[in-house]
Amino acid sequence: MTSRQQSRPTTSLVAPFVVIAIALLGTVLAGPVMVAHAAAGVAVSGQPDPGRATTVRVSGSGFQSVPKAFGGIYVFFGWVSDPSGGSWAPSRGGVSGDTYRYVPDAETAQNAGYQRFVAFPGSSTEAEANGGTVAADGTWSTDLVIPGARFEAADGGTVDCTAVQCGIITIGAHGVRNANNETFTPVTFASASAGDDGGAPAGGGSGGGSGAGDTDTGTDAGTDDAAGRAPGTETADPQTSERPGRASLGIDQATAVVGRVMSFGAQGLEPGEQVSVTLDDGLLAVGPLVAGNHGEVAGLVELPADLRTGTHVLRLTGASSGTAVETEVTVTRDPAEVTAAEDAENDAAAADGADGAGGTWRPEETAVGVAALLLLVVIVSSLVTALRRRAEKRRAERAAADVPTEQQQEVGA
Repeated sequence: MTSRQQSRPTTSLVAPFVVIAIALLGTVLAGPVMVAHAAAGVAVSGQPDPGRATTVRVSGSGFQSVPKAFGGIYVFFGWVSDPSGGSWAPSRGGVSGDTYRYVPDAETAQNAGYQRFVAFPGSSTEAEANGGTVAADGTWSTDLVIPGARFEAADGGTVDCTAVQCGIITIGAHGVRNANNETFTPVTFASASAGDDGGAPAGGGSGGGSGAGDTDTGTDAGTDDAAGRAPGTETADPQTSERPGRASLGIDQATAVVGRVMSFGAQGLEPGEQVSVTLDDGLLAVGPLVAGNHGEVAGLVELPADLRTGTHVLRLTGASSGTAVETEVTVTRDPAEVTAAEDAENDAAAADGADGAGGTWRPEETAVGVAALLLLVVIVSSLVTALRRRAEKRRAERAAADVPTEQQQEVGA
């Protein structure tokens, strides 16, 4: 045996491993290359006024853009319990009203501008976006209205941005938690001029800031004019008496479910005036509520379990200004209850069918009956065909047996 012949077995054993190694290497090289995700950041163009609503430009970069994914990014103005860290964030167990608070607004494409929704490109919720979409490179830009240094939060509490650090908050939209898109960017309010009798942002009281354990303050909180005043004794700034604009009323459509508590919010009212809110013609009523320093108000109304589904009208009336504004509310049933009711109906129908109480057949029962009927037709047809062939065979055999006899008779004759 030659040396060449001796090397063949070794080559045949090594070859499969070489092929496997090349295949694995090709898979690795052809697979997706993981790219480091840049840290998300937000820039704010414009300095808000502490005593009135101000529109600023908010731009984001380094955010995660997920094409055709559900949701996107919510952009709020509010307060967080940990401005220098991330423990406030929803992805780390943060809860609205506890670790962060924000200005309420209707979750609709046409709202008052205090809340923006930036959608993922191609998302099923892109039509609801009022802040554009997140570009493929993780950038976006939108306008946001900041009501002033004090506001009523979505959970009903009051936030005083002269006592706690407020800023721009971004979180995952529609309940989707995404740590890559959670940011907090501090916002500084314009300082009051030295000759302004109002001094620091006014509003009649400290407002009960929501920053539990948070001692960070805005840069305008320490002006000399306000340093010697006790809380609640500030001279009213003429600017704070101006309403932000035309009154508007909005609701959180996701909470408009029978048997649940629906949240609503309004802007553009007279500061400090009492308002009442009713559903339809007094079917439900809430109030009196007191508008905040910038004409804003937020509240909750419990929808009864027996409330009919469909369109209702929510009305808000201001006691002193006579302002009246309304919005339509589409009340729905709890999806879980709808599913349970459908299951119960299906179970009842199945029970009626099992009892044979003369009810109509279900689709699956009809299908089984039709199949059985077709099978019976096929069996009968096959049987008839077999009997016919057997009869024809017998006739042919008899005819063949009769032919020789006739021939023999002819020969004998």
